[in-house]
Amino acid sequence: MFAGMELLLWMMMVMMILNFTGGQSNQYSRAVDWLSRYGYLPPPDPRTSKLQTKDGIEQAIRVMQRFGGIQETGLIDSETLKLMSTPRCSLPDIVGGEEMRRRRRRRRRKRYALSGLKWHKTDLTWSVHSFPSRSSVSPDVVKTLLALALKAWSDAAPLNFRQLPGDGEAGGDIRVSFASLLHNDGYPFDGQGGTLAHAFFPGVDEVSGDTHFDDHETWSYRDGGSTTDLFTVAVHEFGHALGLSHSSSDPSIMRPYYQGPVGDVSQYKLDLDDRLAIQQLYGQWLSQDDTQPGGVNPDPPLFPTPLPPRPTSPEPSSDERCQGSFDAVANIRGEVFFFRGAHFWRTKRDGSLVSLRPAVITNFWIGLPSGTNKVDAVYERKSDSKIIFFIGSQYWVFSDTKVMSGYPRPLSDWRMTMPSGAAVDRVDAAFVWAHNGKTYLFSGGQFWRFDESQRTGNQEPDPGYPRSNDVWKGMPTHMDDVITWGEGAAYFFKGDFYWVMKDGGINQEYVSPKATGMDWLRCPSPPPTAAPQDPGKPKECICAFNRSSLRNDCLLLVAVMLIINGLISVNN
Repeated sequence: MFAGMELLLWMMMVMMILNFTGGQSNQYSRAVDWLSRYGYLPPPDPRTSKLQTKDGIEQAIRVMQRFGGIQETGLIDSETLKLMSTPRCSLPDIVGGEEMRRRRRRRRRKRYALSGLKWHKTDLTWSVHSFPSRSSVSPDVVKTLLALALKAWSDAAPLNFRQLPGDGEAGGDIRVSFASLLHNDGYPFDGQGGTLAHAFFPGVDEVSGDTHFDDHETWSYRDGGSTTDLFTVAVHEFGHALGLSHSSSDPSIMRPYYQGPVGDVSQYKLDLDDRLAIQQLYGQWLSQDDTQPGGVNPDPPLFPTPLPPRPTSPEPSSDERCQGSFDAVANIRGEVFFFRGAHFWRTKRDGSLVSLRPAVITNFWIGLPSGTNKVDAVYERKSDSKIIFFIGSQYWVFSDTKVMSGYPRPLSDWRMTMPSGAAVDRVDAAFVWAHNGKTYLFSGGQFWRFDESQRTGNQEPDPGYPRSNDVWKGMPTHMDDVITWGEGAAYFFKGDFYWVMKDGGINQEYVSPKATGMDWLRCPSPPPTAAPQDPGKPKECICAFNRSSLRNDCLLLVAVMLIINGLISVNN
């Protein structure tokens, strides 16, 4: 009885330590990535492999907390994580080198911040090069909102803004566009949520003054719901285009985090901190009567009230990425995409999430049917880098994120038939194996192999196929999806777990399942439970200590065993 209680206590201590260290490691990695991205930590030096120190990270967290106006603890607590997850401007908060960082860290309270750059003129032109594609706000209303956002700054300083005619063709000092993902300026957007917009400081470079809004956001005005207020974000970004950096003052429109609608946009006035900042760069109007904001139509179009309702699909919370299986998993451009329902999550090559919030599939992949709420399989074709989606009995081919002409097409193009002669009507999983460059499609417990380097019209499977999924020893026979990663390893996903088939082999006696959420999606360690049974082994209980960093866990386990053994020896 006593021995049984000791064993139970020992197991509980091990799990508590492993769960604690797993959560701490997850938070540490996420914090370093975020702090580096927004200027609080210098990026790691690839030449010297310089690592961030514990003291340096703690100090950077304190600066971030002070800048964000939350309690300054130096710890990655819940309030800090919440602030890191808040939608925001994608420009860094701390601009400059290490010396500037040190000076700013010494400041207890910073009012406005200047970039050190300004326009050496006060008559500025602006133009709109593209409009939001996923918004009920019309182009005319967009232009009015942008003009009123510029007016907020010209009300406070002797600036005149004139809109150039010819949408999409005009130049000007400030060029506005709505763009998605990679848009040729070195600062890609991340889909819905996360970063919202960015602007370039004044100067002589081609991009100086350019202001970009993420087209994956649902832009609106005076809407406090799940949409993003265009006017509020535009005022903030135009502040950057005029030479202002982020401010830690509250209230200030130049705080980096999204602040929501401001009320009546036609009556909006900058807060004192922002007025002082813009006047520091451009001076003041000689008198209130001299205020002549340019670029605003004296009779702007009336805004429709209220906004018409927009069709929406329920958005899962960030925690839902850690629960349940995925419809499809794909390795695309070196990132791993996890699809579930109408949404997907992305992880980068370094293991960091692009955004904790999921993105809507049809907002990202332009050309899939509206209302798509399940994807069966996805893979990137290596011969031409096209991306193939399988949904039901059809497939789509994408060039980057836009569907190619002539799609969807019927799955019968692939000429897959079951051993009974019945045609395949859906694909369960698909991947290109780096081991041999061949494409594998799975359906109903069978798989087919294709050589897509020799594509000529319809796809013919290699001779001898289909074959049974049982060939992949140690893998689940009815998987959710498969990807290839590294030098040829194949990763099989099923439910909450994944299995790794290494070195191009297909006959491994036993493969230990690992937790997908913890290893791929920055989820906390799962509670102790029975892991899924290996298909090739008799049923037995497998303890689910599944981690990618087993070495640290083993060291902890040994330490705990030694401690308990010492305690037992003393008691005996």
